[in-house]
Amino acid sequence: MFTLSPETKEDWWEVEALYDLCFAPGREALSSYRLRDGVAPIAALSRVARDEAGILGGAIRYWPVRVSGHRTLLLGPIAVHPTAQGEGLGGAMIRDSVEQARSDGWLRVLLVGDAPYYGRFGFERLPHVIMPPPTNPDRVLGLPLAEHAWDGVAGEVTGDA
Repeated sequence: MFTLSPETKEDWWEVEALYDLCFAPGREALSSYRLRDGVAPIAALSRVARDEAGILGGAIRYWPVRVSGHRTLLLGPIAVHPTAQGEGLGGAMIRDSVEQARSDGWLRVLLVGDAPYYGRFGFERLPHVIMPPPTNPDRVLGLPLAEHAWDGVAGEVTGDA
């Protein structure tokens, strides 16, 4: 059983170690990381999942970006420790944080990821949204948090420092 709570400053290095474990070396060179340079994650949406012993099982972060001037959330990274994978923890973190984002008045979420996985949460390919290279355009996905939130939103994704 895992408990979700907001990520704190004290969690930062442990979360970074989890991301290092779950992702390939050089993850910081990806285009989505360049959009995060010098910008803090959104504290109200960034979560950690800990078991009864306080051991970190997962983490999710969100960052502010813009798509042709439209404020947008960039989801990621999200990671689940290998020993906790397959238990629904990733889905629980996504659902919890997306509902919080909706409650906080955000209109849309963007991510770079696998459509078969994220599609079950309502994410769809965004053919008119352009992440910085070398992002595969087929992996650019979005979720509206309000009706028609992605209508007319197209163009380049930039940071929101």
